[in-house]
Amino acid sequence: MIDSLLDIPWWGLIVVTLGLTHITIASVTIFLHRHQAHRALDLHPAVSHFFRLWLWLTTGMTTKAWVAIHRKHHAKCETPDDPHSPRVFGISKVLWEGAELYRTEAINPETLDQYGYGTPDDWIERKLYTPHPGLGVALMFLADVALFGFFGITIWAVQMLWIPFWAAGVVNGLGHYSGYRNFETRDASTNLFPIGLLIGGEELHNNHHAYPSSARLSSLWWELDIGWVYIRLMELLKLAKVRRVAPKIRILPDKKLIDLATIQAVMRNRVHVLALYGRSVVLPVLRQELRTALPASRRLLRDAKPLLVREDIQLDEAAIRTLDRALNLSQTLHTVYRFKEELKQLWANSTVSYEARVQSLREWCTRARETGIQGLQDFADALHGYTITNRLSVNYLPNA
Repeated sequence: MIDSLLDIPWWGLIVVTLGLTHITIASVTIFLHRHQAHRALDLHPAVSHFFRLWLWLTTGMTTKAWVAIHRKHHAKCETPDDPHSPRVFGISKVLWEGAELYRTEAINPETLDQYGYGTPDDWIERKLYTPHPGLGVALMFLADVALFGFFGITIWAVQMLWIPFWAAGVVNGLGHYSGYRNFETRDASTNLFPIGLLIGGEELHNNHHAYPSSARLSSLWWELDIGWVYIRLMELLKLAKVRRVAPKIRILPDKKLIDLATIQAVMRNRVHVLALYGRSVVLPVLRQELRTALPASRRLLRDAKPLLVREDIQLDEAAIRTLDRALNLSQTLHTVYRFKEELKQLWANSTVSYEARVQSLREWCTRARETGIQGLQDFADALHGYTITNRLSVNYLPNA
């Protein structure tokens, strides 16, 4: 048995292991992800360098490689150029071999040059962290063995596997495969779980893809982003400064006129508008049709459900046929789907002036009320009061 400097019971070793791996998770989500990749917050230099040192010791990853790969993921999401999309590689490959996909992309000089800009390039990065990634994990191995003896080998092994599995596998894999969606982004991102503790808040992956430059990943009141809690605590200690958070949406019931502020709020939060439309207009109509449809038609309507509401699905010929057959079953369903497609035209053409968009939205709402479809009428009324309340993100446009 190897002697250790610390005498800790077995349950204490478990607590220590979870604590050490959680520091690594916090380093990834706060430093690499929110600070470096998306510039959502500023960090005190001492905090920033602690995170950088800790990641060198516990993962061997370099800041530039991680940031570049993540930015490329957003730019090329769900395409063959996405470094780790389950739609391209399959869920099994990304979940269990996500670290291999990361290492393959990390040696791609085009990725590093195009997407790795703005990352640390000081003396210690050039002379130590980047050229000697294995030295850091070797030093962590020696430290774990010295502190915890034979059990330190197990602690070190868990530390080395933690990020490859949870970040490269679970977040990049299951986070684009299974879960719930608050926002209708054009990628397949999902929220894995509303309580973001184990992976530092990265569980709220759909929220992140809706508003990539937000320092806060939680959106609904019952969602918890532990990474955001740490950031707020660091702000209190003057160790961090938040630059951007996702807009907070309010619908003002007394606002009757669609104006420039309305169209700006709708366009900035189109992923929320589309999700709200799906929940409050499309799905109620679909449920009504399912209640009255014949058994054969019910199966068709169920098959068409994701095609009616999901913005990430690319319609192939088979999907188009399924959608067309479902829409032909119901004039009401056809109408609400057509109105959704027309609503999306508000932000489809970047050359159209805001004044023209205001007029288009007014006309859309007028025609929506004339359909006699209650959910569509209520949605049109709600759009009049659609607004943003928090000022921190007034210059923020989501990259959906």
